[in-house]
Amino acid sequence: MTGSASGRTYEVRTYGCQMNVHDSERLTGLLEDAGYVAAPDGDDADVVVFNTCAVRENADNKLYGNLGHLAPIKASKPGMQIAVGGCLAQKDRSTITQKAPWVDVVFGTHNIGSLPVLLERARVQEEAQVEILESLEVFPSTLPTKRESAYAAWVSVSVGCNNTCTFCIVPALRGKEKDRRPGEILAEIEALVAEGVSEVTLLGQNVNAYGVEFGDRQAFSKLLRACGDVEGLERVRFTSPHPAEFTDDVIEAMAETPNVMPSLHMPLQSGSDRVLRAMRRSYRQSRYLGIIDRVRAAMPEAAITTDIIVGFPGETEEDFAATLDVVRAARFSGAFTFQYSKRPGTPAATLEEQVPKAVMQERYERLVEAVNQIAWEENRALEGRTVELLVAEGEGRKDAATHRLSGRARDNRLVHFTPVTEDGSPVDVRPGDVVEVVVSYGAPHHLVADGPVQSVRRTRSGDAWEARTAPAPVGVTLGLPTVGVPAPLPAQDGCSR
Repeated sequence: MTGSASGRTYEVRTYGCQMNVHDSERLTGLLEDAGYVAAPDGDDADVVVFNTCAVRENADNKLYGNLGHLAPIKASKPGMQIAVGGCLAQKDRSTITQKAPWVDVVFGTHNIGSLPVLLERARVQEEAQVEILESLEVFPSTLPTKRESAYAAWVSVSVGCNNTCTFCIVPALRGKEKDRRPGEILAEIEALVAEGVSEVTLLGQNVNAYGVEFGDRQAFSKLLRACGDVEGLERVRFTSPHPAEFTDDVIEAMAETPNVMPSLHMPLQSGSDRVLRAMRRSYRQSRYLGIIDRVRAAMPEAAITTDIIVGFPGETEEDFAATLDVVRAARFSGAFTFQYSKRPGTPAATLEEQVPKAVMQERYERLVEAVNQIAWEENRALEGRTVELLVAEGEGRKDAATHRLSGRARDNRLVHFTPVTEDGSPVDVRPGDVVEVVVSYGAPHHLVADGPVQSVRRTRSGDAWEARTAPAPVGVTLGLPTVGVPAPLPAQDGCSR
């Protein structure tokens, strides 16, 4: 098989949530392990893989539009193959090859490991291969992985979801929650740290429900505490918790474990109890705000972000006002805001009283204005404060005029900083290194530190980044990297939530 793939190029196009991004790391690793190589920018790849999302109402239109664009390219490029995987593939199954017969492979969320074999089978048999499994057979963490960074990594603790939110199709496509054993998770984290990773993000569709499969209600807080014992692991984050399962033992573990960061992304979706009930979200406004209060009491410096949906069927002006009330009370440092969109196959798609588009848009604009104003106020309150940054690669901006770099503070805020000393001399910092800077300006979506860098700590993560980016000696082939970066992504109206 490796011989047939050797030298063939690939491109993976990813849509959707953090779980899809993590799955694409596996797909990339599988392809490279089978002998494929990444296509140079601007080149048409020999194999194009779409890792799809089914969350948005027009997700299928977007996919078929992209497939249509590739049809003439494939017709003029003998041997080119197209594969479609992910949630939309799991949902639409064989209809993809009916609508786009030039697609070679369709695979689901439960069998991403089959991709190289399916590509080879389609090539040899010269016919489309469709393989959709109904349940997970092998946990994805056992698969080869090519990650994007040397200093930070996603680590899956579970897949699937046991909730039944009326707007969300994820449980039908990802299946019931399946949990990894704590020892497997910690072994993966220790291996990543040994290779230079200093930050991990624990990932699950409902991450704080971890342990439900093996009957330990405090499994997630125990896992957080165990991460605190991993030598060399400097930062631990997790996404995304569900308010219904957010218990005080998790708050205590966050506050008492030094390498668990003071940041929390906890989806609200709506501030109206009536709408939350219609969404089948098993918490109410008072519980949500109570969690926020307890988190802030334990970690006053914590930055809290959220997801909010505007225009859920039946939402009234009074319901929307309740959402604004929660936004003002919670004082989020940021929010991913969405206008409700129908998902075929979900209960909410058939509900009456769909909110008119114009009304939804007007409410959405008011929500964004309120969220941005509060985030700006919260960021400006940090002006003059010294913050510790993990220097990032490919995030934010590199301003040619000011030579700014970017990094993430412990609370996950994005900070643009100028790498200079007190006398204006340049500071040598690498992605993965740690710096301390003083915030000079708080913008609505980031912080700026234009003054001199207060301190620099060169790290093993920076060494790992440097080793990965060094030119390979002539005639030497580098092995697969096994670390990656969990750059924050917008949630998808409850997907992975």
